[in-house]
Amino acid sequence: MLAALWIVGLASVFVWQGGSVDRLRIFRLTPPARPAPLRARALDLRTSAVIRERRCSDQVAGGKGGGQLNVPAGKWLTGPFNLTSNMTMFLAQGAEILGINDEKYWPLMPPLPSYGYGREHQGPRYGSLIHGQNLVNVVITGENGTINGQGRSWWTKHYRKLLNYTRGPLVQLMWSRNIVIANITLRDSPFWTLHPYVCKNVTISNVTILAPVFQAPNTDGIDPDSSEDVVIENCYICVGDDAIAIKSGRDQYGISYGRPSTNILIRNLVVRSNVSAGISIGSEMSGGVSGVTVENVTVWSSRRGLRIKTAAGRGGYVRNITYQNVTLEDVRVGIVIKTNYNEHADEGFDPKAFPELCNVTYMGIRGRRVRAPVRIQGTQEIPVKGVTFRDVEIGMVDKKKKDAFECAFIQGGPLGPSPPSPVLVWTVMMRRAGW
Repeated sequence: MLAALWIVGLASVFVWQGGSVDRLRIFRLTPPARPAPLRARALDLRTSAVIRERRCSDQVAGGKGGGQLNVPAGKWLTGPFNLTSNMTMFLAQGAEILGINDEKYWPLMPPLPSYGYGREHQGPRYGSLIHGQNLVNVVITGENGTINGQGRSWWTKHYRKLLNYTRGPLVQLMWSRNIVIANITLRDSPFWTLHPYVCKNVTISNVTILAPVFQAPNTDGIDPDSSEDVVIENCYICVGDDAIAIKSGRDQYGISYGRPSTNILIRNLVVRSNVSAGISIGSEMSGGVSGVTVENVTVWSSRRGLRIKTAAGRGGYVRNITYQNVTLEDVRVGIVIKTNYNEHADEGFDPKAFPELCNVTYMGIRGRRVRAPVRIQGTQEIPVKGVTFRDVEIGMVDKKKKDAFECAFIQGGPLGPSPPSPVLVWTVMMRRAGW
């Protein structure tokens, strides 16, 4: 009864909020030193007013300074709920929001327009535990409190094919701007963990994201999707899929929707992905991805380090991407560009919609115990152009292996002093590919 009471109480705290995305907001490169401003109005989860008042989100968001919802220490079981504009949700030290793991409490939502239908099933999809649409000026922060999706039951049902709809993310904000997510822990999401979709001016800082490294399917850490002016910094991410995956829709749906991901800065991260990649772009990139900088990142004990993946039928582009000061530690494949990732939304994709890949720079890359340093596999239809390597030193597990660079249909080369063997292999492999 007590758990049910908290489900009703917390789920009723929020309502949907209308609005539009302001595209004229100036990008704030450096997030505020204290990303959790005290709002003029505040409510504590423990107060009876929160439980009784079904339109409490109006109280929280009302007034000139907006409102704040304080989540005190303790475990708080809840069904999915919605945020509203001009509010702060503050999780105190020791606070843990627990998502109910019975899917009947999770609402169904229309598919994302740039994907056509649910990522795993046709038709609608489950919503996220914490959700918001058309919002402005939202902060989720605290003293490292936790939002726990209790995803294990979802993963088990997924493996047993017991779900009829695509699993929902842990936190999903859509068509929103001026978002700060800082100083919290996110763990055990049913699906993607943190998903900003068509958002602008997003800062994600000092966030820990956790999921088991095995048998926690599709638990990506952070997926900026058709979003612009995004800073992701000072985070630790260890999950069961890509730690970071930049997206912009899939196949004909993403091409038609036409919303790119652009101007994204990823810095000062430590990430691990035992089954996928530390930092990925794609494969859903049909709206385009450009202007991405990844710097001061350590990828450890992972299947892949830095990956770009796409395929014929995706369309779109990946261009002007810079990786600098990246450390790869105990990684199977260090740098990957893959152009035949042939997973499609449906049979309606255009096989002649070839993506464009150009202007990708790798600088100051260091690696130890890496099995295959570089695999860049373009095709005749999808060549990889304008690739630059500068100051790259990657120690291989098998020092007798000669193919440090395994490349096909690629234009580019190393700049500055580099070890002679990778340069030789680079030249040989380019010649084999006909360049």
